[in-house]
Amino acid sequence: MTGRQRATQTMKPATAAKKLGVHLDATPAEFRDGVVSRAELDALQADPPAWLRELRRDGPHPRPVVADRLGVSISALARAEITEPLTTAQIAALKEEQPEWLRRERTLRAEVQREEARLRAERSSSGGARS
Repeated sequence: MTGRQRATQTMKPATAAKKLGVHLDATPAEFRDGVVSRAELDALQADPPAWLRELRRDGPHPRPVVADRLGVSISALARAEITEPLTTAQIAALKEEQPEWLRRERTLRAEVQREEARLRAERSSSGGARS
């Protein structure tokens, strides 16, 4: 290689856990205590080890994953005072139970998404004067 060698990109375990969609505190100690290179992250995504497959399947899941699986926003979780990671079983129980806050937040999210779609369609039909 001519010139300077490219430095290996690394990230903190918290960043890597976020990119992998898992709760950092549930990862193995060797993952939490080190740094993760871009190549290691790519390898984890391409061929997840058993611990990563298990975390993705069973949890505990970080708030963005919980919100997505419940069909609500992260803000909705905060309004419902759900601040801790939830397992897949806990998420399934909430879906089954359908508490009032969950029904309300899902309805709100659907309304927001419809309005965003309407605005996108309006902008695209106006000739794209703005971007």
